Amino acid sequence: MSTANAVEFWDGVYAARPAAGDPQPNARLTETVTGLAPGDALDLGCGDGGDALWLARQGWRVTAADISAVAAERLAALARSHGLGDQITTVRADLHRSFPPSEFDLICAHYLHTHFDLDRATVLRSAAHALRPDGRLLVVDHGSASPWSWNQDPDTRYPSPQEVAAGMNLAPETWTVERADAPRRIATGPDGRTAEVTDHVLLIRRTR
Repeated sequence: MSTANAVEFWDGVYAARPAAGDPQPNARLTETVTGLAPGDALDLGCGDGGDALWLARQGWRVTAADISAVAAERLAALARSHGLGDQITTVRADLHRSFPPSEFDLICAHYLHTHFDLDRATVLRSAAHALRPDGRLLVVDHGSASPWSWNQDPDTRYPSPQEVAAGMNLAPETWTVERADAPRRIATGPDGRTAEVTDHVLLIRRTR
């Protein structure tokens, strides 16, 4: 499917629901980043902005990227309303075509799944190369489908964190896998329902 279709789809997703007033961060982000010295962070697929806002509150300077202009514009307005407009820069970015040009101390990609064309391995490899020495890339993928997921295909296969790392084809002398596991948690859906889900967590550090 074309980029235009992807933009139209995700703009429609965000436009169809009310803007979040105080979106919450992902649990895997807070457990991983708490204790790290703040620096420059990139949030890939920022969505409602819970991760970007949380990072900014911890002192990080955040670039928040999303294919949806609606999501990016909403987050920019939300950041200003929370007094974080100077710490969060939002950009509409089609990661299928380009990658935000800069260097970062932290890059996070939470649930960067789509039914549109996206070469995830190339995107994540670009992210690894955009890290400064000692910077970290946190990739959190779905390891199971929640009852409210848009993908209810029972034949869906969820690549393991080890497979995702292998697909990035990174030189081990430059990047180190610090975490690759599949923890479970209780998630809450948009309608208030809860369910146990599995996350696939991959944390890579650039060593030089």
